[in-house]
Amino acid sequence: MTAPDPVLDLTVRARRVLTAEGMRPACVAVDGGRIVAIEPFDNAPAAASSIELADDEVLLPGLVDTHVHVNEPGRTEWEGFATATRAAAAGGVTTLLDMPLNSVPPTVDPDALQVKRAAAADQVHVDVGFWGGAVPANVGKLAPLHEAGVFGFKCFLLPSGVAEFPPLDPGGLTEALREVHALDSLLIVHAEDCGAVEQAPAAHGPAYADFLRSRPRRAENLAIDQVVDRARRSGARVHVLHLSSSDALPTIAAARVEGVALTVETCPHYLTFSAEEIPDGATRFKCCPPIREAANRESLWAGLADGTIDCVVSDHSPCTPELKRFDSGDFGLAWGGIASLQVGLPAVWTEARRRGHGLADVARWMCTRPAEIAGLTGKGRIAAGCDADLVAFAPDAEFVVDPTTLHHRHPVTPYAGRTLHGAVRGTWLRGVPVDGRAPHGRLLTREGA
Repeated sequence: MTAPDPVLDLTVRARRVLTAEGMRPACVAVDGGRIVAIEPFDNAPAAASSIELADDEVLLPGLVDTHVHVNEPGRTEWEGFATATRAAAAGGVTTLLDMPLNSVPPTVDPDALQVKRAAAADQVHVDVGFWGGAVPANVGKLAPLHEAGVFGFKCFLLPSGVAEFPPLDPGGLTEALREVHALDSLLIVHAEDCGAVEQAPAAHGPAYADFLRSRPRRAENLAIDQVVDRARRSGARVHVLHLSSSDALPTIAAARVEGVALTVETCPHYLTFSAEEIPDGATRFKCCPPIREAANRESLWAGLADGTIDCVVSDHSPCTPELKRFDSGDFGLAWGGIASLQVGLPAVWTEARRRGHGLADVARWMCTRPAEIAGLTGKGRIAAGCDADLVAFAPDAEFVVDPTTLHHRHPVTPYAGRTLHGAVRGTWLRGVPVDGRAPHGRLLTREGA
């Protein structure tokens, strides 16, 4: 007697599936949390559960957001693992990497990493990994944190905004790059030059133009020059965070031609908003580096299109409403950070489609490349062997952002009232639906740790 064929855990069928080979009708077969096969649409294997997407939906890989400030422990009133990961899943993000600062203690040694992992345990709705920090006190001693499983090390080149995470001076940057290279790790850099910011007019009052002058393009350009020069000399892999100044794109492109191991990200807010449209006193738009002019925004889009910019991640950095200083609208006093984790995908898609880009481009920027840069080999693609992290996305759906419906801890976002295209209608983490009630995310460590 012939044994019956084994039954898979799940099949997901859609007329449009964005596979690693392109968009096509397909049936994604899932077993044990992984994609085991991609079959023709009409050839669905036997499975314990079967799903077919609506005709207006596309099956995308889960987003990988490598730049998220969760802030727990220590500043959980700003955000937290439960709220951040629930918002992430609602926005199609199935993996995020948490930044080492704004939490207390910052993630600058193995004990602090363990404190953060303990805080996150049993309350994450998506998979979560952690960056370590490179600060003056631990440069030269990064190896134990690397061995504990962080995905790389973040540093600042000017004050970070929180006293417990100080910046590296030029000598510290050189030493950190030397150490990161020896570990075959990655240094991720907030690239604004301290001297250039100190020389600029101080931010004060409600005028956005005054705030913009306080964080000039020159500060980014000089810092990126410095990072490229030291990366060239050290041979280390380096990643520039939240690129805002398009003036730096030629430097980045030239460094790549030279063979410098350099990658670059930008963020949805730099691709969506422009300085000209930000009202005075609207501190919900404050971030550092700042949102710049419309012409600068279009140059960033060109950098994405030609590959000079690798990826788009959120830099989700929320705070309590009081810290945004809505009482005075003073950009000098307000906390700088954009809350956008749940709306990043529709925000980028809305702007991308206007410029002739397709969903394959968006998935490359928001799924595949972030996973590749962080070394998350099983994430960011719909392909056999990858985790079954999947998103049902309706690209033609339209909605107006209502902050009260977002899962972030606080209903504060510059996207409030904005009409966006594209709705996330379902998210699966390793083949299991994420319902926002029962968390089943995992805490990730770097492969080989």
